[in-house]
Amino acid sequence: MRQPVADTTFLESDAWRALRIMGEFVEGFDTLARLGPAVSIFGSARTKPDDPMYQQARELAAKLSGEGFTVITGGGPGIMEAANRGAKEADGVSVGLAIELPREKGPNPYVDIAQYYNYFFVRKTMFVKYAQAFVIFPGGFGTFDELFESLTLVQTGKIDHFPIILYDSSYWSGLVEWIKAEVVGRGNVSEGDLDLFRVCDAIDEIVEVISASYREHTDADQQDI
Repeated sequence: MRQPVADTTFLESDAWRALRIMGEFVEGFDTLARLGPAVSIFGSARTKPDDPMYQQARELAAKLSGEGFTVITGGGPGIMEAANRGAKEADGVSVGLAIELPREKGPNPYVDIAQYYNYFFVRKTMFVKYAQAFVIFPGGFGTFDELFESLTLVQTGKIDHFPIILYDSSYWSGLVEWIKAEVVGRGNVSEGDLDLFRVCDAIDEIVEVISASYREHTDADQQDI
């Protein structure tokens, strides 16, 4: 006798979708809340292992791990893989927040703590909530999205002002000059908003900026107790 087919149309309802979203938030909070100080590193998934940028992301992650920071990435290939690899090789904590996409193959092999997300906005919340700094390597639309999301949250006071660092001035200079000339020039952001980010070309400088910012915030928190 043929079994009746279950009606699963409710799985596509807004109410069920809201439960899935809530579930992703709860699982993310529960997993990441105990990480301690962390840095989110972004960049292109298309960067190959023989690219100097891959090696620089790997080096940065290793040095940040040496300073006691957890390294968080999107868990994919390219710059994300390089950063997770550097953290793992330095015996640091390597986190990958993977997004479920048809072309994605899951977290790279250097991820120690993996989280899977169906919704971009939930994933971006986790990047921001548990990081004390962002480092943005050259990348594409996804990297730009993460950059401007973080800038908007700091600009509007939704999160604390932590370091947002663009690595490789040769890549970012055109964008920065356009922001100065057009966006600031037309009054769409204030000139002071340019202080929300900085451009760096030296790995050691990035590590020092992030470490100094974390020490400053830690000292301020202790004084408030």
